[in-house]
Amino acid sequence: MKFGVVIFPGSNCDEDMIYTLSSKMGQEVVKLWHKENDLQGCDFIVLPGGFSYGDYLRSGAIARFSPIMTEVIEHANSGGYVFGVCNGFQVLCESGLLPGALLHNNNQKFICKNIHLKSMTSNTILTSSVDSSDVLKIPIAHGEGRYYADESTLKSLLDNDQILFKYCDASGGLNQNANPNGSLENIAGICNENRNVFGMMPHPERAADSALGNTDGKKLFESLLELQTV
Repeated sequence: MKFGVVIFPGSNCDEDMIYTLSSKMGQEVVKLWHKENDLQGCDFIVLPGGFSYGDYLRSGAIARFSPIMTEVIEHANSGGYVFGVCNGFQVLCESGLLPGALLHNNNQKFICKNIHLKSMTSNTILTSSVDSSDVLKIPIAHGEGRYYADESTLKSLLDNDQILFKYCDASGGLNQNANPNGSLENIAGICNENRNVFGMMPHPERAADSALGNTDGKKLFESLLELQTV
């Protein structure tokens, strides 16, 4: 599979993602500068974490208008795979490829720490290999990660099995004490109705190397790559 990692002014997790996909997962990866209009034949587009355009206005609000996003949106609407992590998740919501919004954390502070989360569905290529009983330890690093959606959108997410991950405690319990940012329903990640666009706030690429003492995030990339053998 050929991955394209989009780089915006202010991206700072692009090299982490490229390292994980190329060095740890053995995949072909190309860098896609935000001013380009060519996805270079990539099968899978990744929007990495960071502070695109300095997070001015709202996180992801300006990046949504970068030239490359016209191609990314077309790719997604044609059934191509797109994965946004942290700031990438924010860009996907701003672009309308995912519903809802990411608001300021409820404590109004930037949060950088390991959290726990669990998969809420196996019906996506990102989560198909993750057991619902697994509790994953994955870091977060964001100031605007509080997922919000109106009542009808939340009902649609639940009805269509679009919630990918929820924040939980170390035992897998879903409670407010395990919710680091005040996200609605402890939501840490979602997908679109067609199940080809994925967004999550935690950083799996920062938990995919044994040298870091944590490989829980690697399970998600392994799940993605099973697509090649289906």
